[in-house]
Amino acid sequence: MSTIDTTETGRRDFLYIGTAAVGGVGTVFSLWPFVDQMNPDASVLALSAVEVDLSPVAEGQSIVINWRGNPVIIRHRTAREIEEAKAVPIDDLKDPDARNANVKDGEQATDANRVVGGKEQFLVMLGVCTHLGCVPIGDAGDYNGWFCPCHGSHYDTAGRIRLGPAPENLPVPPYKYLSDTKIRIG
Repeated sequence: MSTIDTTETGRRDFLYIGTAAVGGVGTVFSLWPFVDQMNPDASVLALSAVEVDLSPVAEGQSIVINWRGNPVIIRHRTAREIEEAKAVPIDDLKDPDARNANVKDGEQATDANRVVGGKEQFLVMLGVCTHLGCVPIGDAGDYNGWFCPCHGSHYDTAGRIRLGPAPENLPVPPYKYLSDTKIRIG
């Protein structure tokens, strides 16, 4: 009968496991620069939140700011624009979803669900047409809201798609009021 030296087998197993562990750790460290380069750079992270003072925006005026590389339209709506938006039945809308990051998914696209309660005079939304990414023109179109001249999409005074090829309402980014006249987007 032959005998097996168990100390030699245990030492060999330890060397195999140790070599595999060192090789695995070395592989992770060598791959880290490739994974890390996929993170956003500092300029993008700096724009992850933007504070905007609304006090200089006059009634009936719109401003456009840059947030995460996208235009954001802030409109100080008139009482007439608010009433027009509130009067639209949900059944008349092409996209009944609010598309508002500040309300629950699936909420209806009522005017109240497109703005912050008590501050309905200010409409904040991304200024990128949901059809092909063009920038719509304000105070234009069949509904006196926004019009995308590239393919003819018409948005109303609440940024909801009403006519044309765009499939969705203009999205409302996450934002909150810091004071009566100051908001933080992002």
